[in-house]
Amino acid sequence: MKLTDENYYSLEANRHYMSVSQYKDFLKCEAAAMAKLDGWKEPTQDALLLGTYVHSFLDGSTERLKQTTPELFTGKGELKAAYKHADVMIETVLNDDLCKQMLTGEHEVIVTAPLFGVVWKAKLDVLAPDMDRLADLKTVKSIREKYWKDGSWVSFVEAYDYTTQMAIYSELDRLHNKRFSRLEPFIVAVSKEEDPDKAVICFDDHTLDTELEKVSLNLPRVVAVKHGEEEAIRCEKCRYCRQTKKAGIVHYMNLLEGA
Repeated sequence: MKLTDENYYSLEANRHYMSVSQYKDFLKCEAAAMAKLDGWKEPTQDALLLGTYVHSFLDGSTERLKQTTPELFTGKGELKAAYKHADVMIETVLNDDLCKQMLTGEHEVIVTAPLFGVVWKAKLDVLAPDMDRLADLKTVKSIREKYWKDGSWVSFVEAYDYTTQMAIYSELDRLHNKRFSRLEPFIVAVSKEEDPDKAVICFDDHTLDTELEKVSLNLPRVVAVKHGEEEAIRCEKCRYCRQTKKAGIVHYMNLLEGA
């Protein structure tokens, strides 16, 4: 299946290819991930809509966004008041020399490649092979905020598994373009605070290699469930599971298990 901007996010493409978002969906809740492949959708949150607008402005696709995501705009084609802060975030990035430099290159580049026996797809925010780098733009609540995960405090990068994303993106680009070595991946982050913070975030090779090793270990189970060879496990906590679960009797002492 040949991917284009028009069919990249289609159900057909998602069924044919693995992607970072789909892989992470399976790790969170296999049942919800399978439901998405059957057409179930989660409601789009305002935070995601705001991030989508920031991306579109910086890659020059705002006019197309008016057609695909009209809920962001008024009838006159102007950005709705609830999302006006996105303009402040965009200005913050464009007024910073390093951030602006890191976002210079080819935008929204589709790459596909077999990785660990599975064909993957990815859409790279910024690809600059002449500068030996690729970059991904992230709009975040706060760049310095701490998140509790797996028994310790981590940054937003680890909390949202962006280490996994950047490891896979850099490896898929290497395979797709037949490069000898990976391009260096960066995250350009801008916060949604009243006075937005910004940062350019880098990664070390050990972290990237470790993340790829984790993917190789998790992928067989993910693929088996996706192909119907194993039954999907419900997490019983996500939106999909809440919508479809049947109530059971639980002792009050067990209510915090797995929370």
